[in-house]
Amino acid sequence: MQKTNIQCLGFIMDGNRRWAKERRLETVEGHRKGSEVFTEVVEFIRDKSIPHAIFYSFSSENWQRDDEEVTYLLNLFAEKISELSEKLNKEEALDKKVRIRFVGDIGRFPDFLQKQIFQLEKETSEFTNSTIWIALSYGGRDEIVHAVNRAIEMGESVDEKTFERLLWTAGMPDPDLIIRTGGQQRLSNFLPWQSTYSELKFVDAYWPEVTSEMLDELLKEFAERQRNFGK
Repeated sequence: MQKTNIQCLGFIMDGNRRWAKERRLETVEGHRKGSEVFTEVVEFIRDKSIPHAIFYSFSSENWQRDDEEVTYLLNLFAEKISELSEKLNKEEALDKKVRIRFVGDIGRFPDFLQKQIFQLEKETSEFTNSTIWIALSYGGRDEIVHAVNRAIEMGESVDEKTFERLLWTAGMPDPDLIIRTGGQQRLSNFLPWQSTYSELKFVDAYWPEVTSEMLDELLKEFAERQRNFGK
């Protein structure tokens, strides 16, 4: 595969439920298919040697969904976390393995899921090819408020650089490109601080329909954009 100079990609993985509804399937089947596509896209990121990618997997607002769906999603997260490193890090070469990090209000999850999250982060902490950031129980406003409270606790004034170190995403470059599937044209509380100069691409395809060919086309289009960063 041809490599890209992108440093960080963002994904808003929208459309799982609508994909299932249009096929007269249960909602859970849309989420399950979406989780399979997630793994395939992470493999795409790894093979392209893109240093960072962040996936909006479960927002702080998603806790308001009905209990049955939330419970299913939590179980699906646990299942996916268990298999993620094994699927993605089969190769022996260290520089082909991916690091997994989680960002968000992780303390809201059940203890068993928190333990899985921390264990996966620990197991992959030395891998260097790509870092995959998974936003769980994440809200951009929550992240900023959390960082402000940390700054207050420290009792020190901050500038943009020092404030960024207090965010959940500390160490992650701002996304060059954010891709939202599902046809909606909004960021939905995803990375409001980090996305100020991100290029945005809204596609009609639902997340379960995403393919590597589609991503190749999106990266090709991005490469043709002129980015001025306000200059």
